[in-house]
Amino acid sequence: MRRYLNDGHLRLRDRVRSFAEARIAPIARELDEKSRFPWETVREMAEMGLLGVTAPRELGGLGLDFLSYVLVVEELARVDASHSITVAAHTGLCLSPIMSLGDDDQKRLFVPPLAKGEVIGGFGLSEPGSGSDVAAMTTRARREGDSYSISGAKIFITHAGVGQVMVVTAVTDPEAGARSLSTFVVCKHICDDERAAASASGWTHPTLPRTAGVVPGVKDDKMGWRASDTRELFFDNVRVPAEFRLGAEGAGLGNALHTLTAGRIAVAALSLGLAQGALDVAAAYATRREQFGRKIIDFQQVGFRLADLATEIEAGRHLTYHAAWLKDRGHPFEREASMAKLFCSELAMRAAHGAIQTLGAAGYTSDHPVERIMRDAKVCEIGEGTSEIQRLILSRLLTRETTAILDAEAASFGAA
Repeated sequence: MRRYLNDGHLRLRDRVRSFAEARIAPIARELDEKSRFPWETVREMAEMGLLGVTAPRELGGLGLDFLSYVLVVEELARVDASHSITVAAHTGLCLSPIMSLGDDDQKRLFVPPLAKGEVIGGFGLSEPGSGSDVAAMTTRARREGDSYSISGAKIFITHAGVGQVMVVTAVTDPEAGARSLSTFVVCKHICDDERAAASASGWTHPTLPRTAGVVPGVKDDKMGWRASDTRELFFDNVRVPAEFRLGAEGAGLGNALHTLTAGRIAVAALSLGLAQGALDVAAAYATRREQFGRKIIDFQQVGFRLADLATEIEAGRHLTYHAAWLKDRGHPFEREASMAKLFCSELAMRAAHGAIQTLGAAGYTSDHPVERIMRDAKVCEIGEGTSEIQRLILSRLLTRETTAILDAEAASFGAA
């Protein structure tokens, strides 16, 4: 890993690991059981700068690279996926698009409160009728003078209740085909059922131009990521100033796809953390547990299972860090992001299964975190593009690359 990680990366990784083990691990089970958003520890992460890892220092962030952000996501997920996705959704899906697409005025307004963790951000893309098919979106943004009126509904939106700044994609011209979508920043209030908990945890509410008509739904009762806030989000003639549009009108599809591509690296990192957490628990248990007069890790079936998982995790780490390394250097990374996301998300499920099998009946109970890890891991195969979508992307890229090679060979043969 030293090819990718410098001393600063290692210090950050160790700092986040220590925080996660000391502050998050003791409460992760309770948060999961109660499906409670962890306002207290999210505020502590904000104070550490973990909600603004990649934001410039002059705008309140840590000014670090994308790989640093990947390390934060991985280390948090090693202990609790809900804390990890909170950072990933806030940073990768809200803060990052504003930094990459926003003009100077937009950055000055939105980046500092997001980077400092004074507000929580989210990303409104999925709809009841359009999940993987972004082009089937129906939420409309109609231009009315110097503002837009947004109406529609989003579904499965992380931070729809607790968030105050949302990056939202909507249809601005239904007849424009691939250029029918645009991207907006929409400010909203924390939902009623979370406001008291936020205030009690010391959260302040900086002045932002919030808009009426944004209504979060009831909190989703999910299989995993239960301490993460996920809801529907409804827009009823929400007036958004035209200056809050991110990028050009009609550029929303490209904006969303770019955001999702980078987000796949974060999901890969989250999956790696889950896989490593599962392996850690299984290895510790197998080293202590005795059957037939010896430790169960000494049985070949158990030892080889854990050895295979350790090997796959290391391979997944190389895939993920390489994708982040490419992104940091401005190189194309779509192929590597899809590979990392596909491999690591499915690895997380294999690791959770292997850990439960190693613990036996004990792994099937909430006395050990591996059953929670399995529930948390499943959505990694779904979010930011399903495994099927990743295979589709990769097969198309492979076809394109192979066709180009064959065409070049044919041209060379013809010239000869």
